[in-house]
Amino acid sequence: MTFNRKKMFGWIKIILLLYASIGIVLFYLQDKILFHPKKLGADFQYKFKDRFEEINIPFNDTDTMNLIKFLPDNIPVKGVVIYFHGNMKNIAHYATFVGPFLKLGYEVWMEDYPGFGKSTGLITEQKLYEQALQVKKMADVKFHTDSIIIYGKSLGTGIAANLASRTKAKMLILETPYYSIPSMFSSYAFMYPNEQMSNYKLPTNLFLQDVACPVIIFHGTSDAVIPYRNAKKLLSVLKPTDKFITIEGASHINVNANPQYFNAIDSLLK
Repeated sequence: MTFNRKKMFGWIKIILLLYASIGIVLFYLQDKILFHPKKLGADFQYKFKDRFEEINIPFNDTDTMNLIKFLPDNIPVKGVVIYFHGNMKNIAHYATFVGPFLKLGYEVWMEDYPGFGKSTGLITEQKLYEQALQVKKMADVKFHTDSIIIYGKSLGTGIAANLASRTKAKMLILETPYYSIPSMFSSYAFMYPNEQMSNYKLPTNLFLQDVACPVIIFHGTSDAVIPYRNAKKLLSVLKPTDKFITIEGASHINVNANPQYFNAIDSLLK
């Protein structure tokens, strides 16, 4: 009995040590898990197939925000889609997704987050919100509220939801959103106190409660990055007139390749 008790306590110590060690690693590596930027030199020349205009916007004494305005070709401009991209690389990685909006007569304004592409500075959650607001204020000068669509993809959904909760827009579209960052982390590491451990909160669920404009959500049932069950929790905070569009069998990266997505975007923006 004594031997078994010692053995049991030995295993408990090993398990607790592993638990603590993994938790420490996750805590200190969470920024690397969450963000995967690819920096570009200030002299890098973008080559996109669509017409575009590049702007570098001073944010403060040290930070500069790089913004690309994708422009429709030979058709009247009906409005603008302010597009907040995901956590990978930079604008060049997401430029392929602007086509459906350009064809419908919408400009697409896409910024890079601090440390992504040509944007400089250290990334913080508050800075993500404030830079998004700066882009929206620029759009307000050129476009009427009823012509401005706020769009978030993956990581960008929390940023887009925050912006829509603070300003007026025609609609908010979220592609593969999360309930919150701690909630998403809990989908993988439920045994840890993720709410306390997460440096970034991005509580999409809280922001959506203050969004007055229509909200449209797209999410695939086979999403292995942001699980469908995590996004579906957002149904509890949507207005009766909002839409949660399920794309059966779609993963995290191919929701916007599905005919159901294209048909919905076409119907919403025409």
